[in-house]
Amino acid sequence: MTAEIVDSPQFAAETDHLLKRFANQPEGPDLDPYQALLLDREELPDPELAGECDPRTHPEDLTITLPDRRLQARVYRPLTSSPRPVVLWLHGGGFIGGDLRDIEYATSGIAAAGNVIVVSLNYRLAPECPYPAGLHDVRDTLDWLREHTAELNGDGRIAVGGQSAGAALAAGACLLARDEGTPLPDRQILCYPSLDLDQDTESYRLFDGTFLSIAPGSWSSAQYFPDGDLPAAAVPLRAATCAGLPPALVLAAGRDPLRDDARTYASRLGQDGVPARLVEYADTMHAFLNFPAALSAGRHAVELIGADLRTTFNGPHP
Repeated sequence: MTAEIVDSPQFAAETDHLLKRFANQPEGPDLDPYQALLLDREELPDPELAGECDPRTHPEDLTITLPDRRLQARVYRPLTSSPRPVVLWLHGGGFIGGDLRDIEYATSGIAAAGNVIVVSLNYRLAPECPYPAGLHDVRDTLDWLREHTAELNGDGRIAVGGQSAGAALAAGACLLARDEGTPLPDRQILCYPSLDLDQDTESYRLFDGTFLSIAPGSWSSAQYFPDGDLPAAAVPLRAATCAGLPPALVLAAGRDPLRDDARTYASRLGQDGVPARLVEYADTMHAFLNFPAALSAGRHAVELIGADLRTTFNGPHP
């Protein structure tokens, strides 16, 4: 495993400013958690925080038809016309929220910077569809992408990536593929992943409540995770071994209660013989890729992921 720190004096100041802005927002109406979740799902991203779609791509809405369901996705193609690798990307949101529209700067930017085709998926969410619905959506969509690669102008190579809960689904889908003997993605990209439940880590003790809380007994976790022992595909840090998984790029945020999930999983991958690159953004908060207009770490990470994909898929941008 290789480990890198990306640091800049502006990271801490930008994070402080954004956290203060969130703290000063007026409180909404007093609703039960599910009503509040439904309202949150309808809220559109603020371009002053989320940025906008990269003009170097062609976005196109897509319906992915699976045997018993239909999923909405958006495809971002670089301006080059030749067939390219396909990257399945998964938004965050604690397995209960989030939407592909929240991360268009990242998904379109990765397509442009990486010279790849990015398919951003709206997988099913809890509490309506608890585990393993979202995980199965990712597994089955990877199969669908292989079957329809020519229609997408793909060249047959596939990567999977995501943010927070989406990164957990990406990691879990790789574990499923390995254990079920189906084709593995060529690379997994895990951005500040949530890979366990009820973690008692240094980063939890230092940073819980810094934008995100992972304290035990949360309402959101109870909506998604089943009772009893959890399979490794749900909590990848509990996998008996990481051997045989795809090479990984793992991004961490220095002021994130989930920081140690990223560090530990990258280390586990490396110990089990999987090439892994850990990149940690110092003094940066969880979900920084959702706020690239306010956090330069988010903009930097999009370019870094793009460069990593160019290296993975045969060298520099043509």
